[in-house]
Amino acid sequence: MVEIIEIKEGVTLEDYGSVAYLAGHVRSLRDEASTLVPRLEGRKVWMVNSTAQGGGVAEMLPKMVSLLRELGVACEWAVISSEKPAFFSLTKRLHNLIHGHGKPVLTRDDRALLESVNRKNAHSLQKHIGPRDILVVHDPQPLPLGTMLKQDLGIRTIWRCHIGLDEHLETTRAAWVFLKPYITSYDHTVFSAPEYIPDYVAGRVSVIHPAVDPLGHKNRHLSPHKLVGVLCNAALAVDHQPVLTPPFSWPAERLHRDGTYVSAKVLGEIGLLYRPIVTQISRWDRLKGFAPLLQGFVKLKKRIDDCEGPKTRRLRRLELVRLILAGPEPASIQDDPEGQEVIRELGDMFLDLDPRLQKDVVLLSLPMASRKENALMVNALQRCSTVVVQNSLREGFGLTATEAMFKRVPVMGTHACGLRQQIRDGLDGRLVADAENPGVLADMLEEMLSDAKLRHRWARSAQSRVHEEFLVFTQLRRWLNVLAGCVRGCA
Repeated sequence: MVEIIEIKEGVTLEDYGSVAYLAGHVRSLRDEASTLVPRLEGRKVWMVNSTAQGGGVAEMLPKMVSLLRELGVACEWAVISSEKPAFFSLTKRLHNLIHGHGKPVLTRDDRALLESVNRKNAHSLQKHIGPRDILVVHDPQPLPLGTMLKQDLGIRTIWRCHIGLDEHLETTRAAWVFLKPYITSYDHTVFSAPEYIPDYVAGRVSVIHPAVDPLGHKNRHLSPHKLVGVLCNAALAVDHQPVLTPPFSWPAERLHRDGTYVSAKVLGEIGLLYRPIVTQISRWDRLKGFAPLLQGFVKLKKRIDDCEGPKTRRLRRLELVRLILAGPEPASIQDDPEGQEVIRELGDMFLDLDPRLQKDVVLLSLPMASRKENALMVNALQRCSTVVVQNSLREGFGLTATEAMFKRVPVMGTHACGLRQQIRDGLDGRLVADAENPGVLADMLEEMLSDAKLRHRWARSAQSRVHEEFLVFTQLRRWLNVLAGCVRGCA
């Protein structure tokens, strides 16, 4: 059954407009909306995806829907579901194939499973949709649903694909051929990068970059007192003094040496307020490159142990630095069955480390029961980081990099296409040449940690780039143009 997600109205355009550095963005959005929104009168826009929490799509949709409503567009958010674990295993395989991984074999049974689940969800959603509505379907999981509702109702449909690969491989061809009958039925498609667009949608496609919400809980400014309060409330720091706010209902959990996850502060101070910190926060996905990053960090630490002579300030920084690998509680994300396997594999790597190295590696599971608390944890972790890493082997876009850039935190990314869209190597941060090579990763970490002036320069440039290209206001202007264009000429 499809679940229609209730969205609580939060920060308004007036709130954004009252912030000096956002006022111009809000004016530009309102000006464009005054022309485009009247074309959508009498129509409701439906955003449909496969999960209400975890990952960039689920994070972006509430703000998009809320602001579209404020601009005068009737808009709803619906999430598909399935009681068949095999469905999300199949869609995860499709996700990996589009990113160039896995066996390029998809069968009639796979198609039957994809269509049967989507048919049930389409039937559930159909009773809510009017003939003049617009359906925007996100990613492959609910893709056939749009095809089915278009056939049944004749509505306008848009497919928004957040993933892709800038290479044409046997794996990617298998996925795109499998999905072609559904994609070609849509009136329009939207991708995150030109490199991701299949040839057969030419002429019916737009490029829209994902974006961050500058006043959302994940990105809003945290004063020193608020930052410390969040860390203490989330069990990410030991409260040496009383703090104003109560502990979070669902604190962060940290991997213990006995293999269990416990409240993070039970194991003592992580050192977020005191030590240099390298952080990666992502879904628990093999394509995010967690394992080679951990191996690279261990290699860096072993280099420091081998150094002889007096400890310089640079060596002291490398000696004190800690690595944090964090992601959502795996069981909370229904459309990503791989997550529990990945976090277990990383846990095994951690448990195999020398106890001295274990002290400098932190694996965190961030609960998703409260979106606000989860977002504040991510915000605080990023702001306490010396370097934020996104070591993706493949990346559709990578909002975790965008978030750190917005916060003026130096970012180390890879040459994955989504990260290249954001980070200009040597200008907005650094891109590693080989995300799977621990030695290369160790070299880049050492370079970035050793030069404070360059880190400051990269972070300053990165923040400016986000303001120019990757804020929610730019994204909304582009979406209004796509929606209005989709109904041009309709009665």
